[in-house]
Amino acid sequence: MRTFDYEKRPEKLITPEIVKIITKIHECKGREALFMEANIDELKSLLELAMIQSTGSSNKIEGIYTSDKRLREIVNKKTEPQNRSEQEIAGYREVLTTIHESYEYIAPNPNNILQLHRDLYSYSTGLSGGNYKNSDNIISEIGLGGEEIVRFIPVAAFQTKEAMEQLCKQFQEAWELNYIDKLLLIPMFILDFLCIHPFNDGNGRMSRLLALLLYYRAGYLVGKYISFEMLIEKTKETYYEALQESSFNWHEEQNNYEPFLKYYLGIMLKAHNKFESRVELLRDKKLSKPDRIKAIIDLSVGKITKKEIMENCPDISLVTVERTLTALVKSGYIRKVGGGPTTAYAKE
Repeated sequence: MRTFDYEKRPEKLITPEIVKIITKIHECKGREALFMEANIDELKSLLELAMIQSTGSSNKIEGIYTSDKRLREIVNKKTEPQNRSEQEIAGYREVLTTIHESYEYIAPNPNNILQLHRDLYSYSTGLSGGNYKNSDNIISEIGLGGEEIVRFIPVAAFQTKEAMEQLCKQFQEAWELNYIDKLLLIPMFILDFLCIHPFNDGNGRMSRLLALLLYYRAGYLVGKYISFEMLIEKTKETYYEALQESSFNWHEEQNNYEPFLKYYLGIMLKAHNKFESRVELLRDKKLSKPDRIKAIIDLSVGKITKKEIMENCPDISLVTVERTLTALVKSGYIRKVGGGPTTAYAKE
């Protein structure tokens, strides 16, 4: 059985590059606290948007889809799920809400993880949540010739319960010692959780929910307002590459956590940067809504879509965005790129 060393192994990860990123995140966290204390009304619109994006993106990574309209209705509890995909989306919404509202009271122990997994499948019929896997599983991909390529063999089913107990025990002990930066510990825990792969289904979604839970418990609340899951979905190839690289030789306890750690640190830093830029736009009362839309376009590099504009300013209506874009195109300030669902806009 593998041991989980969260005391000595993190010390090997403290490189100048990683220290530099962690320092930047600490600085962002300090500024974030000032935004939170200001009790900005507009944070509510960011919270609502992030809930929708997080629920949609984390499920998309696993190939679970519904329309944008249905997604919004399910997250806002304005409809009941109509098929298996929507049942799993509704379950994710339930667990995400629980974490948002009660993270201080949810310790990362086996019982709580099993209960969160149970709730992930609370809307699903024919799928059982809240139990460890009952058969061995593999992590594989389909090759160019259609053949299955095994990427990783997780912990055997009969060893899963013990592995999860040891994982949580060793992690909690290191957490409570409080001399190792939690920004190092959290990605290590998530990597080990994914290598154990404790469930028949839902491991990827549970890993992202647990990451949010741990970041919140460590005082990093930015994931409430900027969707970590969406940032991961947009960089999922890099995510899978980092996961594969860091899981190599995991069973032999010779794996290198650094690629996965650096990936998660990058996601955290990007989330903070996005949060600050969006809050600044929301707070600037001197700018009219059309001027804020123009400012978003000015700050973007290359082209930007209508959806991306609305993500940056969730308090601005679709009608206002469309009217402003039409006026800017007509004036020659921007030009339309592409058509239909792929329509974007770029500065002239």
